[in-house]
Amino acid sequence: MPEPNTAAATAPAAAPEKESRAAQSAGSSRSDSLAARGTTARNKRRTRLYLIGGGLALLLAGLLLWRYLSSYESTDDAQVDVHLYPVSARISGYVVKVNVDDNQFVTKGTVLVEIDPRDYQVAVAQAEASLANAEATAKSLNITVPITSVSTESQISATASDVENAKAGVLAAQKQLTAAHAQVEQAEASDVKLQDDVQRYKLLVDKREIADQIYDQAVSAAKASTASIVALKANEAAAEEGVRQAEARLAAAIANWRSAQTGPQQVSSTRARAQAAIADVEQKRALLEQAKLNLQYSKVVAPVSDEVNKTVVVDLNVQPGQQLLTVVPLDEIWITANFKETQLRRMKVGQTVNVKVDSNGRTYKGHVDSVAGATGPLFSLLPPENATGNYVKIVQRIPVKITLDPGENKDRQLRPGMNVEPKVYLQ
Repeated sequence: MPEPNTAAATAPAAAPEKESRAAQSAGSSRSDSLAARGTTARNKRRTRLYLIGGGLALLLAGLLLWRYLSSYESTDDAQVDVHLYPVSARISGYVVKVNVDDNQFVTKGTVLVEIDPRDYQVAVAQAEASLANAEATAKSLNITVPITSVSTESQISATASDVENAKAGVLAAQKQLTAAHAQVEQAEASDVKLQDDVQRYKLLVDKREIADQIYDQAVSAAKASTASIVALKANEAAAEEGVRQAEARLAAAIANWRSAQTGPQQVSSTRARAQAAIADVEQKRALLEQAKLNLQYSKVVAPVSDEVNKTVVVDLNVQPGQQLLTVVPLDEIWITANFKETQLRRMKVGQTVNVKVDSNGRTYKGHVDSVAGATGPLFSLLPPENATGNYVKIVQRIPVKITLDPGENKDRQLRPGMNVEPKVYLQ
C-alpha cells in the first residue's frame, strides 16, 4: 500500500521541474533561433563576397585570357619551304659515271655526274684547227693589204707619168710632121722654079743662045729637086706614122692610167677580205669557246652545298635541259604560313614567331620576314574570276614568309614540306 502514497507525494514536486525545463527549452530555442539567424546572415554575406570575388576573378581571368589570345595569331595551314636547285644536263650524251647517292651531302662545285666527253673533245680539236687556219688566212691578207696599197700608189704615179710622156711624144711627133710638111712644100715650090728654068733653058739652048753647060746644070738641079721632094715626102710620111704611133702610145698610157685608177677599189676589196678574214677568226674563236664549254658541261657540278636527290643512272642517254638531280639547301629553309586576311590587321614585318613542328614537337623561334603581294589563288594556274557567275564571299588566305633565327636549325631536322603551326606575337 505504500507505493500509491509515494506517487501521490511526488506528483506535485515533478510539476515545477517540468515547467522549469520547458522554460529553459523555450529560452534555449529562442537563443538558437537568434544564433541561426546570425549564422545565415554571415553565410549570405560570405557567399555574396565569394560571388563578387569569383566574378572579379573570372572577369580578370577573362581579360587576361582575351589579352593573351589577342596578342598572337596562329594557323595550322603552314609548311616548311625552300628553293630547290634542279641540276640539269646542258649537253646530250651517255652518262658514264654518277658520283653521289640519294640524300648525300655535297659541297658547291662537286662533280655529281659525268657525261661521255669524247665527242666534245673531238669538237674542241676541230675548232682549234679551224681557228688556226682562219688566223693564217687573216695574217696573209693583212700582209697583202699594205703591199697592194703601195703597189697601187706606184702604179697610179707611173701611169700618170706615162700619160704625160705620151702627150709630149704626140706633140713632138706633130711638130716633126708639121716641119716635114713645110719642107715638102718648100721643096715643091723650088722644084716648080727649077722645072720652069729647064724649059726656058731648053729653048735658049736650042737657039744656041746659051751654052750647053748651063742647060745641063739646070737639068741636074731639076732632077735633084725632084729627088729631094721624094725624100721629103718620105720623111713626111714617116712623121705622120710617128704621130700615129705617139697617139697610140698616149691611148695605151691613158688606158693604163685608167686601169691604175681602179687600184684603190682593189685595195678596198683586199682590205674588206682581210676584215672578213678577221671576222672569220673571231667566229672560229667563238666556236672554239663553245666547244670548250660543251666539253666542260660534260661534268655536271653542284650549284650549292647541301643534300642531293638523284634521278639519273649510268648509261642513261640524257638531253639538254633534262633534270638529273635536285639539291635541297636545308640551311636556307623558311616557313610559309597561309594566314586568313582577317588575321593580318596587326601583323607586321619583324614580329616574333614561335613555330611548332609536328614531326618532332619542338618549337623554333623566328620572325616575320615579309607578306606576299597577293592571295594564294591568284598565283594558281586558273585564278578565280569573281566577275562571272554567282559570287560567294570566301575568306582569302595570304602567304606570310617566316624566317628562323640564326642557329635554330643547327641539327637540320626541318625538311621542306613539313607541317608546322606558327604563332605570331603581335606586340
